[in-house]
Amino acid sequence: MVKKFVHHRDELNHGFQELRQSLPEVMKGLAKLHREATADGVISAKTKELIALAIGVATQCTGCITLHVSDALKAGASKEEISEAVGVAILMGGGPAAIYGIDALEALEQFRSEQAQADVDNNG
Repeated sequence: MVKKFVHHRDELNHGFQELRQSLPEVMKGLAKLHREATADGVISAKTKELIALAIGVATQCTGCITLHVSDALKAGASKEEISEAVGVAILMGGGPAAIYGIDALEALEQFRSEQAQADVDNNG
């Protein structure tokens, strides 16, 4: 069965909204950490998202894969860059990471399709 990563991203974002209501200070802290850790610096935001994606694949976290493929694309990562990040994750995580690497590449295709549709809707 093919996972629906666009839908999964939306479910995760809804879950984060619920966590912000239940744990506002904790989630403010997490949001600040996320902004600071992924901001452009000596390492670009795009590269940081690729690192986060590779860690998500290597640690077998579907939610991390979903969010970081989406965010890597938003940060300007190409299909080839995302694919190479998955390759590094497989190096570090072996066979199990390869299984999650399949998820990352499927997420990539779904988010690219979503972006293409948004471009058509905005320009059409």
